Amino acid sequence: MQLGIIGLARSGKTTVFNAVTRGSAQVGAYSSSAQPNVGVVNVPDARVDRLAELYKPKKTTYATIQYVDFPAAGESFGKGEGPAGKFINDLARMDALIHVVRAFEDDAVPHPEVSIDPDRDIATMDLELAFLDLSIIERRLQRLETEMRSVKAGERDQMQRLKELLSRMKAGLENEQPLREQGLTEEDEKLLEGSQFLTAKPLMLVVNIGEGQIPERDAIEAKCQEKYRKTGMDVAVFCGKFEMDLNELSDEEAEEFRASAGVTESGMAGAIRLSYGLLGLISFLTAGPDECRAWTVASGSSAPVAAGKIHSDLQRGFIRAEVIRFEDLVACGSEAEAKKRGLLRTEGKQYIVQDGDILNILFNV
Repeated sequence: MQLGIIGLARSGKTTVFNAVTRGSAQVGAYSSSAQPNVGVVNVPDARVDRLAELYKPKKTTYATIQYVDFPAAGESFGKGEGPAGKFINDLARMDALIHVVRAFEDDAVPHPEVSIDPDRDIATMDLELAFLDLSIIERRLQRLETEMRSVKAGERDQMQRLKELLSRMKAGLENEQPLREQGLTEEDEKLLEGSQFLTAKPLMLVVNIGEGQIPERDAIEAKCQEKYRKTGMDVAVFCGKFEMDLNELSDEEAEEFRASAGVTESGMAGAIRLSYGLLGLISFLTAGPDECRAWTVASGSSAPVAAGKIHSDLQRGFIRAEVIRFEDLVACGSEAEAKKRGLLRTEGKQYIVQDGDILNILFNV
């Protein structure tokens, strides 16, 4: 899973990146030649730890998330040239976007627009992402017009449907409706041939507050969620500087500081939890003497699709899956005991994998 972090200059997005990844990227304005910061985070999972205690495997592997902190837009921002222009193709490959919005006051770090106004900054970013998608749609419509003149009548039907879809998407964007809110169907997605539009991606708004605002965090978050939470879009309030500073402490000391500030979970844990929820992801598990591991899959995935996450051969030659619930295995203490109690079951190709399932895939290629 790859999540792209975007935002205006001096929004604190690299501070948020450091807080979430425990990184040490330089905080401050990027040069025009700067490259994105990349950090990979293990997804904490107590179930993997417990399985490792039971199986004593040679290897323990957690699910991972990759966060990519893209350079902030420069002076061209707000003029239809988009954020981090030369990185647009990289942005398009992200599974979701995280827009860090500044809500903190700091005279030493003046906002490019002088005043602190999260509503203005959110609207500006939304507009820039819409500009980028509109430019792609307009180019495709122009190509379609040319191609449709030279194809036979019988070949025009699909091209006409695509033209109508793109025109509908364009009208929605021009009315400030991002693609994620336009109700695109599976058939629409097939017509678009895997095109990666930025406003179609799930979006997490991270409102970056100052340390003096931490006591009001819950109230600020409730207000922001009521205002901005929509289809495919979630909102979190986060103090990047506070969490980044805590990375310098031991886990025990950091928890004490969080408790004293009334913060109930670490910034990293919160970001991961919200990311999974936003993308509709769950984790299933595999366990044995060689490796205990967590795997990430979309909620609603079938057993063969989950098997394909492990290896493509397992999906191609899928026969059936042996399934034990994590809670049942722990209660029994071993697979043998779970089988004796009838808690290990066999499922076929139609089975929908649940969060916390432990799978053993049987296959033949």
